[in-house]
Amino acid sequence: MNVETPNAAGLIDAARSRSEHVLATWLNRADGASASLDDAMRYSVLGTGKRLRPVLVYLAGRALGADDEALDAPAAAIEMIHAYSLVHDDLPAMDDDDLRRGRPTVHRAFDEPLAILAGDALQTLAFEALASRPHPRLGALITTLAQAAGRDGMAAGQAIDLGAVGAPMDLAALQAMHQHKTGALIRAAVRLGALVAVDESDPRVAALDRYASAMGLAFQIHDDVLDITGDTQTLGKTSGADARRDKPTYPALLGVAQAQRRARDLLDDALAALEPLGEAGQPLAALARFMIDRDH
Repeated sequence: MNVETPNAAGLIDAARSRSEHVLATWLNRADGASASLDDAMRYSVLGTGKRLRPVLVYLAGRALGADDEALDAPAAAIEMIHAYSLVHDDLPAMDDDDLRRGRPTVHRAFDEPLAILAGDALQTLAFEALASRPHPRLGALITTLAQAAGRDGMAAGQAIDLGAVGAPMDLAALQAMHQHKTGALIRAAVRLGALVAVDESDPRVAALDRYASAMGLAFQIHDDVLDITGDTQTLGKTSGADARRDKPTYPALLGVAQAQRRARDLLDDALAALEPLGEAGQPLAALARFMIDRDH
């Protein structure tokens, strides 16, 4: 994960590496009741992915004074939720994808029933991980993750997305869908990190939420653009899939150039939101810049 600021790049890479280690600790167990289930769970999580969400947990928490050890469980939990969502999204009943992160999707590498169970197990393991460490705001942390993943967050966004295939959708509706489907977990990642460090009444929590809201939408717009401009090998997933499924996207509504400008405007909003954090917010700023300059 390369970013512009050398110091920020080191902090981001360190957060990504730490998240890999913590995830491996939770998933590399030798005493599971089902070896095939454990294999499918490991396959879906370990060794691949940008780790954007756990990195956001670490960077937001660090910006407000939290130590990494206290951030490990929330970081692992949010990535497990994200991984479960990808496993289920790829299923034939959903987006029916054969490729994810440059290799066969879980239901292709194993089978469809095991993919469903792996997703189910990752979802519950996420909450086990989150609850594994005592914290004075543990209830708020659990609520944050549950709301972001469930009927008012990611799951709702996926339901809206499935219902929108082939149907007209205006810009406001498209934004609302993405704020649920992609944005909810990104906002939750930042909020989890913040709440490990400070109470939710701290004004910096609201500033970080504004940052996450803008960055989450910019991230999705850039994903929509990459689906058109990228190639399958670089993306690690099938390019052009949105258009073939007749799914509503920002480039479809605005055109590629205007969609890219919208992502840049949102980046500016995200960077402005970080101003109250001063120098402590620079790694988050560098990550935001990377997320709309990436090629995959």
